[in-house]
Amino acid sequence: MDNVKILAIVGMSGSGKSVVVDCLTDKGYPKVYFGGMILKEMEKRGIEITAENEKSFREMIRETEGKDWVVNQVIKEIKDLIAAGQKRIVLDGVYSWTEYKILKKEFPKSLIFAALVADKSIRYDRVAKRPIRAFNATEIRERDRSEIENLEKGGPIAAADYYILNNSTVEDIYTRVDEILKEVEF
Repeated sequence: MDNVKILAIVGMSGSGKSVVVDCLTDKGYPKVYFGGMILKEMEKRGIEITAENEKSFREMIRETEGKDWVVNQVIKEIKDLIAAGQKRIVLDGVYSWTEYKILKKEFPKSLIFAALVADKSIRYDRVAKRPIRAFNATEIRERDRSEIENLEKGGPIAAADYYILNNSTVEDIYTRVDEILKEVEF
């Protein structure tokens, strides 16, 4: 696994994670979506997928199955991609410090973290204007609080290897992503 590189994209809601992940998947890199593990399990259990149900289920699965449940599902998918010959993989949405530590232990030489950050007012405006899963200011403040307190989301952002400031244009983000890709030989 010495020549495998895994780029994990982290950030708070509205920071631009999806823009960066879409940029990377458009370049042909496969992604593993943490939230997808939650959605797959909800579907398997016949739970309606709504923002409220997803939040509750995300917290419940970590309480009942362990804080490592999601990351263990992700690790299986990463290993399947590597076994299929993939050398560059994008992770979308590492949520917790526990997940960060487990991934760093599992893939110590391969894993790189890039955090997207944006001013809170800009994030909130973006989330309010989303066509899917839009939140008002009260809802996004609650989501931020819940993700920081209940899911330990701040740790992976604080410990990132690279930062992408996303207060400007999509072109600026793409430029920064390309700089990071070149630097880490992704």
